[in-house]
Amino acid sequence: MTRRRTIVTAAILAGALGLTACGTNREEAPGSGGGAASCDTSKGTLTIGMVAPLSGGLSELGLGMRNSADLAVDQANAKCTVPGYKLVFQAEDDQANPQIAGQAATKLASDANVIGVVGTLNTSTSQVVQPTFAAKKIVQISPANTGPGLTLGADPINAPKRVVDSYFRVATTDLIQGPFAANYLVQKAGKKNIAVIDDGKSYGAGLAAEFAKQATKLGATVVAQEKVGEKDTDFAGVITKIRGLNPDAVYYGGEYPVAGPLSKQLKENGLDIPVMGGDGIVDAKFVSLGGKPGDLATNVGAPAEKLPSATQFIADYKAGNYAEGYSAYGAFTYDATNVIIQATAKALGSGAYSDATRAEIVKAVQATNTQGAGGPIAFDQYGDTTNKVLTVYEVKTDKFEPVEGTTGSFEG
Repeated sequence: MTRRRTIVTAAILAGALGLTACGTNREEAPGSGGGAASCDTSKGTLTIGMVAPLSGGLSELGLGMRNSADLAVDQANAKCTVPGYKLVFQAEDDQANPQIAGQAATKLASDANVIGVVGTLNTSTSQVVQPTFAAKKIVQISPANTGPGLTLGADPINAPKRVVDSYFRVATTDLIQGPFAANYLVQKAGKKNIAVIDDGKSYGAGLAAEFAKQATKLGATVVAQEKVGEKDTDFAGVITKIRGLNPDAVYYGGEYPVAGPLSKQLKENGLDIPVMGGDGIVDAKFVSLGGKPGDLATNVGAPAEKLPSATQFIADYKAGNYAEGYSAYGAFTYDATNVIIQATAKALGSGAYSDATRAEIVKAVQATNTQGAGGPIAFDQYGDTTNKVLTVYEVKTDKFEPVEGTTGSFEG
C-alpha cells in the first residue's frame, strides 16, 4: 500500500510529541540522535493493520483514516512506545466492498505478528471482517462504524448482547445519531414534512429508521420512505414520488456518493429543500458532487478543530505533509490506533510477544480510560464508546461547517 514516506519532522520527534491521544507522558525526545534511531527493536516487528476504502467513491474518508493511523504509528516508533519492537502499519483497501473487506481481513489475520486492526469505515464491511478477527483474538477498533448490531446484536434495544469480545469502536451508534438528527431537524430547523430515503445498506437503512422513529415521535410527518441503490446516479423516479407530497426536507441514510447528486437533482426538479444525512456524508466531496448550501449532517464527536485535545494531532498531521486531509474520522482513527499501541505496550510489559498476547491486548483495550484527540476514550460492556457526543454540520458555500451550539448527545 502506498503510504506517505516523508521523514517524520522535528515537530513530531521533539516537543510537539505531546500527544493527548492516550494520556501518555510524551516529554521532549532526546536530541538529534533520539527517537526511532535509538530504540531497541531487537525483538522484531509487530503489525497494526487497517481495513478501509483507499480507492473508489469513499476514498476521501479512507485515506484520511490511513494517514491518521500512519501518524500514530510513526510517533510511537519515535518514542519507543513498545519496548523491543518496531511497529509496522499495513493498510488494506476494501473499496467499501464487503467481499473485498473479507479478503483483506483474511490476509491480515493470517499474519501472526498482527496485534490489532483499525477499521472498518462501513458497517457492512465490519459485519464481514468482525468474525475473522475475533477467531484469532485480534482486537479491532473502528473509528467510524455506527451500526448498533455490531456491538449489541440482533435486537439492540430490547435484548442487547455483545457480539464479540475483541471488537470496539470510538464512534457512537445510530441509536444516538438518528434521533439526535431528528431533534435538530424537527425542533430547531422546524421541518414538519420529511421524506426519508436510504441506500438499503446496513448503515444507511438503520440510520434512516432511527431518524424516522424519532421524527414521528416529535410530531413530524414522514411523508415517504424510499430506497435508492448505492451506485445510482439518476434519482428521477424517487423524486417524482415525493415531489407531490410537498416535503420541506429530505433525510438520507447513506454516504456522499449518492447524497451529493441526490441533493443536486432535488433542486433541479423544484425541491430546493435541505437534505440531511449522517456522518457518511460529512466530506467536501459531498459538495463537489452536488450538495448545496443549507444541507445538513450529523457527525460523531465534536469538531476536531474546536477541541483543545485535538490541537496537537492537527499540528502533527499538518507537519507530516500528507497529501490528503484527515477528513471526518481522522482524530478518532488516531485515537483508535493509539489505544491499540498503548494496550500492546501494557500487555507486553518487558516480555516477548506470542499468540497469547493478543488476548491480553483485548483485555487492556477493554480497560482503557484516557483522553484522546477526539475526546475521552473508554468502552462499556459491549465494546461501545462511552463518548456519545455528536455535532450538526451545515454546508456553507463549499464545505460543511459545525452549527454553533449543536455539539452534544441525544437526551431522549
